[in-house]
Amino acid sequence: MSARQIKTADRGARWSTLLALLAERGRLSVGEVVDSLGVSEATVRRDFSDLAAQQLVTRTHGGIVATAVAYDLPARYKQAGNDTAKERIAAHAADLPQEGTVVGFNGGTTTSAVARRLAARSDLAMASTRPAITVVTNALNIATEMVLRPFVRCVSLGGVARPESYELSGPLATMVLGELWLDTLVLGVDAVSGSEGAMCFHEGEAGINSLMVQRADRVVVVATGAKVGARAFARICPVTEIDLLVTDDSADAGAVADLRAAGVFVEVV
Repeated sequence: MSARQIKTADRGARWSTLLALLAERGRLSVGEVVDSLGVSEATVRRDFSDLAAQQLVTRTHGGIVATAVAYDLPARYKQAGNDTAKERIAAHAADLPQEGTVVGFNGGTTTSAVARRLAARSDLAMASTRPAITVVTNALNIATEMVLRPFVRCVSLGGVARPESYELSGPLATMVLGELWLDTLVLGVDAVSGSEGAMCFHEGEAGINSLMVQRADRVVVVATGAKVGARAFARICPVTEIDLLVTDDSADAGAVADLRAAGVFVEVV
């Protein structure tokens, strides 16, 4: 490896750590990054400028803030940033999609966290091909954040939006989605179990989410432990359609065992 390649690799690792810190805190100062990464102020300022040039962050006086939507999200989305279990799940799931693939997201606090982590991946930001990844979503807040990333091609489904979740559903969303294929679907749920599969509380969302499952080669369910083994009003898909569940260590051991017995790979973070 040449000296230039080593330098680029070091910068990529540093950017990945820096963006992960930003995803957790929402804003960073030069001093915080110097203390956390042990690099010079000149290096941090140069990294801040480079990341801002790629629209991955927004510069402020003495630091950076996460590039975010221009309107307020519902309270439950703001609170999700303080959920360490949800952030662990998001960090793990965001590393799963490969460069050059198509990734689908439905709405929800956990999928929003995964999408934000995906957008912070330095390997995608520095990829030589454009777009480095394609995101298909029926969630307005996810689409608004993804469109700001120059390395992401963002496809937003049409339809009628629910203010509770920012999810689009209805005939328009169904028509567009019926013409697309997804390599990986990151599916947020209100409940998941070995007997009932993936579920949510709203029948309209269940319908469009079910179609997203049908259009995906791989379905990755992301759910905090309290949702594992629970039951909700409307079924999205049977357990046989779920390839992987990413959850946290608060999930009931018996419910996890049931899912594994049903053929689902379960990764506990």
